[in-house]
Amino acid sequence: MDDRSNKLLLVPVLTVLFVMIGYQYICPAGSTSCRFGNGESFPFSKYPADVKRESQDPDEDAPFRFPSKFNFTSEDLYRHVDFDIKGNDVIVFLHIQKTGGTTFGRHLVRNIHLERPCDCRSGQKKCTCHRPGKAESWLFSRFSTGWSCGLHADWTELTSCVPAVMNKKQKKDAPLNRRNFYYITLLRDPVSRYLSEWKHVQRGATWKTALHMCDGRPPTPDELPACYSSEDWTGVSLEEFMTCPSNLANNRQTRMLADLSLVGCYNLSSMSEERRAELLLSSAKRNLLRMAFFGLTEFQRKTQFLFERTFGLHFINAFTQINGTRAAGVTVGTSTRRRIEELNALDMQLYEYARELFSRRVQYCHHQERQEERERKRQQRRRMKEQKASQIQQQEDDERKDAEQENTELTVVTEDYSSQVVRW
Repeated sequence: MDDRSNKLLLVPVLTVLFVMIGYQYICPAGSTSCRFGNGESFPFSKYPADVKRESQDPDEDAPFRFPSKFNFTSEDLYRHVDFDIKGNDVIVFLHIQKTGGTTFGRHLVRNIHLERPCDCRSGQKKCTCHRPGKAESWLFSRFSTGWSCGLHADWTELTSCVPAVMNKKQKKDAPLNRRNFYYITLLRDPVSRYLSEWKHVQRGATWKTALHMCDGRPPTPDELPACYSSEDWTGVSLEEFMTCPSNLANNRQTRMLADLSLVGCYNLSSMSEERRAELLLSSAKRNLLRMAFFGLTEFQRKTQFLFERTFGLHFINAFTQINGTRAAGVTVGTSTRRRIEELNALDMQLYEYARELFSRRVQYCHHQERQEERERKRQQRRRMKEQKASQIQQQEDDERKDAEQENTELTVVTEDYSSQVVRW
């Protein structure tokens, strides 16, 4: 009896040992491939979760992980421009400092597949981007028309300046054309953009020649006091950079996208600070929503995809995501980062709005692509079905004709035989 009991106990013990040995073989120590809980990975996954994450393209495959806060309509998400490059349509690029605009601007003049490519000559900063058959530019940007409305002109300056500049460039004896202006821009994470501008200014950049025109005049020195008394701000520390109250780096993206006429331009005494901030942010959001296109620096390939879908223009080479920027090399503490976010509170809210709008537009475009592909396949199947039905019908017609021909020949033979019988 004791021997039988021992044998019965031995079976489950050996089973447990076999399972443990098998588990250690499939999931060795330190492996993350068999981790349970929190949905991190599936049991016995072929590849470790960390390896899969590293192998993915962070720009192309990473989803937008944030809750939806804005109720965008399909009209807000749908963006398609029947851009007539041979007609009177013009793309206007609003270039905000340190958002990757220089790289994107070069893409516009050097990397688009066009019937008449831009003429970019060595040693020249500007390219000639004429329409096919016309000595007239279809692109208003730094690398095509130059800073014609001022250095890094904002929305307020461009909307009042671009039409007049384009008319001046037109031949005097030619009738004035009614043009369609399509405004585009790029936005960037506010903290990264702010740190990048600080490093740029620290190296000697000033943008002192910027006009800041609003309601027909530039700001007075009292309205926009300088942050430094020397020629430039070379060597400025981040603390000094953040301390200057008139530093235009603060909330730059919101200010450059808003209609400054609504807040008295640069006259800060025209209304309360809270009311000014409210109007600036709502105006910037409204203008961004109405723009033909905007991209995000952090998502280069999606930016390329959205531009191509919007304008029907295609780039020759794919965009490259470059994360090794000067701002990425700057390490700031939690308190400093929090202070930068406070100085750029409007930009933080604008970027949150822009990122969700951008995400929804990309998703909407992918949804449209899938619908178009399904419709294309449906039409293809319908044509194949119709073609097959036509072939069957043709085959039946041929068989009927053959049968009729055989009957006719048989009738002729029968009649000929009958006539011979009568003759005999």
